[in-house]
Amino acid sequence: MNSTSAASARGGQVKAATPNSGWPDESGNYIMQPIDIAIELAKESGRIQMENLSRVRDVQYKIETDIVTDVDKKCEELIVGRLQKEFPKHDIMAEEGSGNRLKSEWRWIVDPLDGTLNYAHGYPVFATSIALEYKGEVILGVIYEPNRDELFAAEKGSGATLNNRRIKVSGTTELRKALLDTGFAYNKSRKEQDDNIAHFLNFLSEATSIRRDGAAAVDFCSVACGRFDGFWELYLKPWDVAAGQLLVKEAGGNVSMFNGSPFDIYKMEMVASNGLLHEQMVRILRP
Repeated sequence: MNSTSAASARGGQVKAATPNSGWPDESGNYIMQPIDIAIELAKESGRIQMENLSRVRDVQYKIETDIVTDVDKKCEELIVGRLQKEFPKHDIMAEEGSGNRLKSEWRWIVDPLDGTLNYAHGYPVFATSIALEYKGEVILGVIYEPNRDELFAAEKGSGATLNNRRIKVSGTTELRKALLDTGFAYNKSRKEQDDNIAHFLNFLSEATSIRRDGAAAVDFCSVACGRFDGFWELYLKPWDVAAGQLLVKEAGGNVSMFNGSPFDIYKMEMVASNGLLHEQMVRILRP
């Protein structure tokens, strides 16, 4: 985010800023960039997750198979509380329902703990995801996976990084050589499960192999840094996809709806790829 956008995010005036110093508030004091705040919060959320990994006390069911833990709530309280303090005029959409609803042009989209079911079972694939949307477009995304101490970050037009090193998608050009990833809806509706089973079987006969890790934010990161060649899923929410889809795009990949049309984080289908495989994946997924 450039200095003009950053100052606009706070409603402050633009002044000359020294490198990496943030931008000045209305009093002339230098304050942090939004991405730096998002990084701080994602890493602190990850610290809470690791400290409590072996002692989750309170597991509640939102629906029959979709759970929330006391750690989800602790992490969301931390993130939303700081964002409200730093950006009081911004909207906040967080998975567990807290945050401002001000009809602002700026909206933070937060998943405090993506992969909650993994977390509750001690399966080490989960993350915190934080994105910033401006006028309907995601311009910043941060995902922190604490098990491997991996921090993924992207700003629109500035590329994507893993622990401050630039990343790019894979160079795989043939679906038969590709490692793909997917997920299945937690809702036990037979139709919702069946919707993706057909796609799964079709890809299974076309690709090298398929993984299912249970944390969409981490799956996006794996496409962005070239571990996976493609990823598709149904029935995801904005907090599952907002940061991750930006990471994939900024790493040189492509993200779209199943029919190849532009991706909408508020719709419930998504295919992400290294770009080279995108048409091959869309061909299988297209309704």
